[in-house]
Amino acid sequence: MTVVTTERLILRDWTDDPADLARIYDIYSRPDITRWLAVSPGLPMTDPAQAAERLQIWRDRHAADDGRYGTWAIEVRETGQVAGTVLLKPLPGIDEAVLTEHIETGWHLHPDSWGHGYATEAASALLAREFAAGGPEVYALVSPGNEASMAVCRRLGMAHVGQRTDWYGGELLETFVLRAPDA
Repeated sequence: MTVVTTERLILRDWTDDPADLARIYDIYSRPDITRWLAVSPGLPMTDPAQAAERLQIWRDRHAADDGRYGTWAIEVRETGQVAGTVLLKPLPGIDEAVLTEHIETGWHLHPDSWGHGYATEAASALLAREFAAGGPEVYALVSPGNEASMAVCRRLGMAHVGQRTDWYGGELLETFVLRAPDA
């Protein structure tokens, strides 16, 4: 299912199609990507079968969200290639068992898709969608040292509010926030 389209991108559900599963594995088996993902058990992947397991985790996580929140594929319209993942979801609290009222956006792109502005374009579309649905603010949490993701946050107009430990088991993360235009 297509969630959002932009000039260059289609944000859609990940599927269990072999090409999607292969791309999930290709992205999440790379230490150069997974080293930046806060509290991510099972990463980096070491077996292609883990892609189907990860897809099921995402489906289960968002089953009750009625499509408002999710973990979606970023497909490049011109080529049909999946550049990576973009997400919008409630943040888990410090205990990780209970979700908070805070909403997070994030992105994980394959290295062959870095430097094209896809993360900014995809996240911008999701931010606009969330604000149109009445969301008051959206956070982005970035591992310290991940300058590329912090640059995306800045391009999105997000304000850096320092390092915080409010989510993901208390992990120290660079925290950015963008408030709805009318908030």
